[in-house]
Amino acid sequence: MNDILQGLNIYLVGMMGAGKTTVGKHLAHQLGYRFLDTDAIIEQVTGTTIDEIFANEGEPAFRDIEHQVLAGVAAYQRSVVSTGGGIVTQQNNWSYLKYGLVVWLDVRPETLFDRLRDDRSRPLLKEADPLATLKQLLDERRSKYEQADLHLSVSGDESPDRIVDRLIAAIPSVLKPSVRPPHEFSA
Repeated sequence: MNDILQGLNIYLVGMMGAGKTTVGKHLAHQLGYRFLDTDAIIEQVTGTTIDEIFANEGEPAFRDIEHQVLAGVAAYQRSVVSTGGGIVTQQNNWSYLKYGLVVWLDVRPETLFDRLRDDRSRPLLKEADPLATLKQLLDERRSKYEQADLHLSVSGDESPDRIVDRLIAAIPSVLKPSVRPPHEFSA
C-alpha cells in the first residue's frame, strides 16, 4: 500500500460524528503513518476549546484558524489527517486538500445524531432540533464532500477496523501505481 501512496497524506472529511478521528487513528496505525487531528491541534495552539472559539469569536474566526492549521499540517507527508466537518466549505482549504487523498466518510444523519446525542461540545448542534441541523448541514456540504477522491459509505454498526479494511482496499481504485522511468541502456 505504501508503494502506491508514496507518502501521500490522507485527509478524512465528513460530518461531525462520522468517526474521522477513530478511523484515522486506526488507518494511521495500519499504514505506519502519523495521525493528526485538526480540531485537536486548534485546541492545542489556541489554548481553548472549539466551542469557546465559536462562542467568543464566531465561526469565521474559527475557520481562519482552521485554515492556518491545515496549511501547517499539509507540509507533512505520511500523515492521516482527521479534519473538522466544515473544512470542505472553505474553498481555500482545497488548495491543500487536493495535494493529498481526500476520503469522505459518509454516515447517515440519524446515525450521527445517535452518536452525538449527549455531546454538548459541538457548537453547531446547540439548536432545538439537532437532527434537523445535521440534515441541513449535510445538505449544505454534500456537494463539497462529493469532491473527495474516495467516497466511503459507513453504516452505524461497522467497526473502525472494518472501515479501515474497506478504505485500504478501495485506495488502489483511485490511485495509480508509480510509473518507474525506463532503464537507460548504454550502447
